[in-house]
Amino acid sequence: MQRPGGTEATDDAAATAGVVVWLTGPPSAGKSTLAARIRERLEHSGRPSCVLDSDDVRSALRPVPGYRSQERDDFYATLANLAALVARQGLVVLVAATAHREAYREQARSLAPRFLEVHVTASRADREGRDAKGLYARVRAGELAGVPGADLPYEEPRHPDVVANGCQDDAALERIVALIGQ
Repeated sequence: MQRPGGTEATDDAAATAGVVVWLTGPPSAGKSTLAARIRERLEHSGRPSCVLDSDDVRSALRPVPGYRSQERDDFYATLANLAALVARQGLVVLVAATAHREAYREQARSLAPRFLEVHVTASRADREGRDAKGLYARVRAGELAGVPGADLPYEEPRHPDVVANGCQDDAALERIVALIGQ
């Protein structure tokens, strides 16, 4: 097959197709760290990728999205659209976002050219130990409400493509990279 300009198209379709890899799990389960590890691995293999960490995206948007129900709905719709837009450019988009409702992840799946769901699990004790923002302690102290996995339900994925036990699960990392390459 000839590309515009007369060059031969030799790229494998899997190597150029964009994909959204949504890493979901309760706060402080290790989503962001695992996303960074995947990105580093992809970078070493020459595969273009980016990380859309929900905290970073939230802070970049104006006005900054809140955490009320409708605001969360709007934020996750925006994040799903942004991830799909970037994936359609041929990148692997690693989304590290709690997305505590299945509906959020299903909306993202429906928009993406290709979608992989990764459930990042960790015990409550491990999450609390990793919690740099102090969310779990603030919920326990009655200073904060509405934290998925603490006082707000987190809907676990029914059929994730990969389950990662925290951010250091090397077997899950290998499986994710293999699925991205398919």
